[in-house]
Parts: sequence; C-alpha cells; structure tokens
Amino acid sequence: MKYNIIKDTNPRLRKVSEPVSLPLSKEDEETIEFMLTYIIKSTDEQYAAKHNIRAGVGLAAPQLGILKRMFIVYIPGQENGDIIYQLVNPEIIEESDKLIAIEAGEGCLSVDKPHPGLAHRHYSIKMKAYDYHTKEDVVIEASGYEAIVLQHEFDHLNGVLFYDRIDPINPDKKKDGEVLI
Repeated sequence: MKYNIIKDTNPRLRKVSEPVSLPLSKEDEETIEFMLTYIIKSTDEQYAAKHNIRAGVGLAAPQLGILKRMFIVYIPGQENGDIIYQLVNPEIIEESDKLIAIEAGEGCLSVDKPHPGLAHRHYSIKMKAYDYHTKEDVVIEASGYEAIVLQHEFDHLNGVLFYDRIDPINPDKKKDGEVLI
C-alpha cells in the first residue's frame, strides 16, 4: 500500500476519525507499522535529505488520509531511552490545569506554512489506549514535551491542527502560570 502525507489544505484533516476494531486488521497493522518506520527514518538526516522529507516525532493516520483513531510517537534519546508509542483508540482521561507551550512554536508534517505563536496545551495528561508496540492496553502518564506531542497527535484524530490553539489576536501571549519550553 502506498502512503502519502496529506497537507492541511486537504479537508480530510478536519474530519473526526473513526474508532479502530481490535484486533487490528492486516491493513491497519501495515498502516501503523509504516507510520513508525517513516518517523524513525525521518530522524536519520541522510535518509531525510535523500528522500526530501522533514523530521518528525509523531504521525497520525488522518495525516495519511486514513480516518482511523491511531497514531504513533517516536521521541529518541530520552533519559530512559527512546519513547515509542503506536496507539490505537486513545482517550485523554485526565489533564492538568497547568499549561505548557513550545516557545519557538509547534510544527507539523502536514503543515508547510509557518504559524508562529504559542499552541497552548495541558502540561500533563493521562491517556489510555491500546499500544500496538507493546501489544497491550496502556495508561500513559506524560508531562512536558511528551505530553505536548501526545496531545498534538491526538488532536489530529479530532480534526484539530496545532495552529487552531494559537490565539489569533495575541499569538505570543503566555497564559497565567504557563510553562514555556
């Protein structure tokens, strides 16, 4: 199966994705395996340059035009090793009142045009899902950058893009008590 990352001009990215049946179909397994392989390869500078792709830390099925509730996250080189998730039917079950944003702004493989500003997110979250990587139901407690990435990918499942979270009037305005990284 051939996959291409669709851009934010494609109306499919604004649709809410459907739950995925478990166990995964062969097609869904191939999709979620492709997503992780693609992101891991994107972090290899030589591979990325040769294939003219941008590095990423996450990818959601809707970004491939597949409206199913699954996404992957790959954050290499963390204190306790690489963070790898292949999440199916994720749900955010808890979120902090404290907020966080990336000072330099977020990016997205589906968004080519820059959108400067703070994309306000919850500093910490608790998410439950089936993790295809570990082949089990998981509850993930994440904070900081990891929480931002999980929320960014989760938003894709609901047709939301990072720049929807930027205040159009005051894009750089920090919220009370918000942490900037």
